[in-house]
Amino acid sequence: MKPFSADEREKFLAEKHVAVLSVADPSGRRPPASAPIWYDYQPGGLIRVNTGADSRKFRLIEQAGAVTLVVQREELPYQYVVVEGTVVDTIIPSPRDAREEIAVRYLGPEAGPAFVDSLEEQDSVLFHIRPDCWITADFSGGL
Repeated sequence: MKPFSADEREKFLAEKHVAVLSVADPSGRRPPASAPIWYDYQPGGLIRVNTGADSRKFRLIEQAGAVTLVVQREELPYQYVVVEGTVVDTIIPSPRDAREEIAVRYLGPEAGPAFVDSLEEQDSVLFHIRPDCWITADFSGGL
């Protein structure tokens, strides 16, 4: 196993993966919340995450101000990137173009806009997250 270089980790994060987002429960009464999530990222930029304005995830991210995002390759060669980041911007309501860009990334140019249309009645929030700490692993040379 070896860590990714800075360029490799950013390229990997920019690829399409379903991430697991974790956020602390500041009350301490429950463990951190973790959920699979779609995201968007361009190397050197901020991570964009969209979620429902009525969700526990939204409330916890707003309270904690920081998240952990885990992305992984589930087939050989196993690789992963973990990013701990700070929320630097919150946009309510989430702009349609941002929601559509994220949906198109995962569903394609036809199904992405249709998916966004199907959720038009739901309020959503767009978070911009600054990557602060990176943890990576690349098992391509050892398996």
